[in-house]
Amino acid sequence: MSKPLGQLGEADFSSVEAVLAVLRSRGGRVTSSRRILLQVLFEADGHMSAEALAEAVQERAPDVHLSTIYRNLEDLEDLGVISHSHLGHGPSSYLLASHAHAHFICADCGAMIEAPDALFRGLARSAKAQLGFAIDPKHFAILGRCARCSAEDAD
Repeated sequence: MSKPLGQLGEADFSSVEAVLAVLRSRGGRVTSSRRILLQVLFEADGHMSAEALAEAVQERAPDVHLSTIYRNLEDLEDLGVISHSHLGHGPSSYLLASHAHAHFICADCGAMIEAPDALFRGLARSAKAQLGFAIDPKHFAILGRCARCSAEDAD
């Protein structure tokens, strides 16, 4: 792209066409692979790895390479359309930024629990006040033990 995208405060990312319009306005190109990737992301029920996204895109356009998917994911993340997170030991996963959330992962059984943002407000305030650090709890999962695995130890 000719200009760095950067995050765009109040840009409209509510649909594929809205995202493409923002891309165009920032000097970005609208390619068929980018359009298909956005369609897949908007249709997804949740997190998808780059490989799963590539597979879904390639079902519609077999000539799209994984490297193209990675470049597009990077551009879309720079724009603020998507976010990626690290959910335990697997590959990064991607989803629309408007659906991003924090996660707890059970180190014993692998259960993934979506954590509401409200759980991190106090921690965020404390980290900012005491350390001057703004946390992003949506980027990494917090490992621990789920209620079921903890209860098994209590028996």
